[in-house]
Amino acid sequence: MNQIKNLKATILFCLTFLIIGCNNPSEKHLELEAAQTSLEKNLEMYTMVWNEVFKNRNLDIINEEYFDKDVVAVATSAGDIAGIENFKAYYGNYITGFSDGELIFVDLFGQGDKMVKHWRFKGTHDGDFFGVAATNKKVDVSGTTLIKMKDGKIVAEQDFMDFLSFYTQLGLM
Repeated sequence: MNQIKNLKATILFCLTFLIIGCNNPSEKHLELEAAQTSLEKNLEMYTMVWNEVFKNRNLDIINEEYFDKDVVAVATSAGDIAGIENFKAYYGNYITGFSDGELIFVDLFGQGDKMVKHWRFKGTHDGDFFGVAATNKKVDVSGTTLIKMKDGKIVAEQDFMDFLSFYTQLGLM
C-alpha cells in the first residue's frame, strides 16, 4: 500500500513539475523572443526608410532618427563613406542619376542586428551619376547588401553587385 502511495506521490510531483516547468519559458527562449521582436522592428523600419528614399525621392529621411550618426557605406569604389551627410550624398547620386530609379526588395531577412537585403535596381540614366553625364540608357541590375543595425538604427551597409553588367548597360564598357 505504501508503495502505491509513494508511486502516486512521485507521479503527482513529476506532473506538477512538468506543468510548472512548461509554463515558464527559459531565459534563452526569452532572449530569442526579444531578438526576434527587435529584428522584426528593424526589418520594418529599414523597408520604410529605403522605400521613402526611392519611391518618394526623400533623402531627408537619412537622418539620426534612423541612421547612426557615424553610419558607414563599406568599401565603395571611392572607399568607405562615413557619416550621415556623406551617406546621404552618396545615395543621392542614385536619385539624381535615375529620376525613375526603382529599388525593389527581392528578399530581406536577418538574425540579431545583422540583416541581408537581396535587391534589384531599375531605371533610366537621365541625370548626373557620380560625375557621369546622362546616357539615357536603361539599367536593370541586382545585388545584395549586408546591413548592421545597432539600437534600432542603421550603422553600416555593404553593397555587392555586378558592376561590369551595370557599366555595360550604361554604355560605359
